[in-house]
Amino acid sequence: MKAGQVRIIGGQWRRSLLAVPGLPGLRPTGDRVRETLFNWLGQELGGWRVLDAFAGSGALGLEAASRGAQVLLVEQHPKAQAALREAVARLQDAAERVRVQGGDGFAALAAGGYDLAFIDPPFGSEAFERALAAVHADARWLYLEAPRAIAPPAGWRLHRHLKAGAVHAHLFARDNPGP
Repeated sequence: MKAGQVRIIGGQWRRSLLAVPGLPGLRPTGDRVRETLFNWLGQELGGWRVLDAFAGSGALGLEAASRGAQVLLVEQHPKAQAALREAVARLQDAAERVRVQGGDGFAALAAGGYDLAFIDPPFGSEAFERALAAVHADARWLYLEAPRAIAPPAGWRLHRHLKAGAVHAHLFARDNPGP
């Protein structure tokens, strides 16, 4: 694997490489953190609806799709959108499970329609607090990457936490999930 690439670590597309455009603040979630996250969530995500609100390289959302989830990748930067569309076109059966949408991750979070939301805004931004406030009430799980430990938002509890280098990875579960 060379610089500017990240590898899908599990599921149907295991070992597939994704291009990582050289954009400010774009820092894909590392292999170790993604492996831990999907150990927490489970390896089979068939039937899950997943939103990757700040998709960037698509590593988180495509990891979930590789394990059977229906995924919406939302990205505002045109260069990153193009790389995501190229990856989806290249991965077998991805077009059936993955949609790439240009636009605002905050609006996508507020719109709802997902079981799990990945919130990993550009590294170094403080957008995660605004993103947490935008999460729709139908979400059951939230994954958040931030530069520091974050307390769960109202109505949520911390399910798991990991510190890896400069990143704090949080998995929040809804306090009282619906049916």
